[in-house]
Amino acid sequence: MSEAITATSGTRVVNGRQVPEPGTWEIDPSHQSFEFVARHLMAKVRGKFSGVSGAATVAEVPEASTLEIEIDTTTVDTGDATRDGHLRSNDFFGAEDHPTISFRSTAVRPDEGESHWKVDGELTIRGVTRAVTVDLEFLGGPSTPGATSASASRAWSPRSTGRTGA
Repeated sequence: MSEAITATSGTRVVNGRQVPEPGTWEIDPSHQSFEFVARHLMAKVRGKFSGVSGAATVAEVPEASTLEIEIDTTTVDTGDATRDGHLRSNDFFGAEDHPTISFRSTAVRPDEGESHWKVDGELTIRGVTRAVTVDLEFLGGPSTPGATSASASRAWSPRSTGRTGA
């Protein structure tokens, strides 16, 4: 299989897929949004983390790229201060002893569609590491707001005992 590469400012096309130029792309704190939805009883609780850092290192061969993310558990915000305090407690994130959630990629692979990718990696919450797959969509060049969108394809509870749910 031959690799066809064309380039434009900030992006390039490799085998028919638009990808960023090689290099390290840090998460921009003013443009990031790390949100979650959790089920609680018969309702869905939505929240977000404002303290997120990390970088994607894009390789010449996109499948050799890496992604590392650190999330500050003390910045959880669901719009309810009492609930946020409970989430920071040892019942959930244990923010005092485990101040960060981390994700480290182990593989990057194309998914269906020319802008969709699967990123396999290790998610660590409360010192417990689990394998997860994140669906990623590249939406354009680095000057494009919201240039990348990602979502976890599996649910995970930091209090679970070895079982991940869908």
